[in-house]
Amino acid sequence: MRGITKRFGGMTANDRIDFQVEKGEIHCLLGENGAGKSTLMKVLFGLYRPEEGNVEINGQPIGQMSPRLAYQLGIGMVHQHFMLVNNLTCLENIILGNEPGSAGVIDKKAARRLVQELSEQYRFDLDLDAPIRELSVGMKQRVEILKTLYRGAQIIILDEPTAVLTPIEAEQLLAILRGMRTQGKTIIFITHKLKETLDVADRITILRGGKSVALLGAAQASPEELARLMVGRDIAFEIEKPPRGQGDVVLRVEDVRLLPNAQATVTFDVHAGEIFGIAGVEGNGQQQLEEIIMGIGRSRTGKLLYRNADLMEVPPRARRDLHFAYIPSDRLKQALLSGFSLEDNYLLGNQYDAQYVRRGIVQKRYLKTCTQRMMREFDVRAVDSLQSAGSLSGGNQQKFVLAREVGKDPPFVLACQPVRGLDIGAIRYIHSVLLRLRGEGAAILLISAELTDIFQLSDTVGVLYKGEMMDIRKAEDFDTQTISLLMAGKKGEEPHAVQA
Repeated sequence: MRGITKRFGGMTANDRIDFQVEKGEIHCLLGENGAGKSTLMKVLFGLYRPEEGNVEINGQPIGQMSPRLAYQLGIGMVHQHFMLVNNLTCLENIILGNEPGSAGVIDKKAARRLVQELSEQYRFDLDLDAPIRELSVGMKQRVEILKTLYRGAQIIILDEPTAVLTPIEAEQLLAILRGMRTQGKTIIFITHKLKETLDVADRITILRGGKSVALLGAAQASPEELARLMVGRDIAFEIEKPPRGQGDVVLRVEDVRLLPNAQATVTFDVHAGEIFGIAGVEGNGQQQLEEIIMGIGRSRTGKLLYRNADLMEVPPRARRDLHFAYIPSDRLKQALLSGFSLEDNYLLGNQYDAQYVRRGIVQKRYLKTCTQRMMREFDVRAVDSLQSAGSLSGGNQQKFVLAREVGKDPPFVLACQPVRGLDIGAIRYIHSVLLRLRGEGAAILLISAELTDIFQLSDTVGVLYKGEMMDIRKAEDFDTQTISLLMAGKKGEEPHAVQA
């Protein structure tokens, strides 16, 4: 790719970028959220048309690229948000739009034979007859990759493929990618994660602010150097968590059943000035716990006590009136209206406050002032406060949600996957905000699939498995191996016995 420039209105997403990938390598495209990584690859795949620049494949200039032409040229793209039909099986999703057969009749035997051969060749270990809705996120990722291989892709673009995977699933995916490289495939790996970049890449191209700032071999790179190139300054990898005495119980979850088939109920306390971390593989009751606490879902058993008052029958709006701060696990579905401006999104949750809405009329000047002040304080980078929320990078979207929720000194914060899919700069910023709130006496319930978050932030840790609390300990009494075993439901097993 030579001199690629792509603009969206007054914003330049790619600024005269040169990008070159060699056959049979894993090439990581590294950068902060909003650096222009996905935009550049959408240009390569034909989803966007650049204002300047051109593309060459195997030395041949390509004119106007399109997804259809990209597939014909052997380019496949696995998007960050899966494009699968939940009610269809793995096999049906893989062959959808490219079914073998004639006269309108699909040759399912031929399709199954070909897909099964590919699955075995790359060790995907897929049940081709399983409906997509029953698969884990990691298995859905494999279906997406297999779909591109089925279409004959030799160059495969993966957009943040580990953003929604557990640590174990991420390791399995990296192993699959190494196997694909051995088979001669060329892989472009879009990411912002330093460890996986160094684990899997042959070479690394780093984007910052829409420009290409470095090309280097992974063998010569270090995490510190990559972080500095990504964000333009030195990044401290260790985060300071000052010791703090435990305050009064702010929230108590008592005998709550998270999943219908759970063998036991869940009970735990969150104290003032404490971060209580919930670790676990997604799908083990975290979503249900999130919804019960905010009043979106219900439990038939137990109590939800906020300063000794039971909130189980209290509606969501009343919980918001108690100044609960809520960072949901899916910001695009539960926290933002992507087509609305930042000002309108800032109004969400404040629409009953007389400062913002008086006699049914939005106080637009005051709303603009508050939104802009919040954007400055929390470093939300946008053209202005009228920019749509959906046009922001993921990191800026998350910082915006955080700012709206915690800007009023909340006594309780529910932070669900707060740094999912974010780059190291945004992660460090959000960690610092949560620790500041802890220091100011807020009670924080942190639900995260990232063990790094759990260990760096939490004072106390509980591990969920199939809706049950496997163990609760002080964070310093856990190690990665012990938590990993509990996350897999292996309570009380000795690590060496599991390894054997």
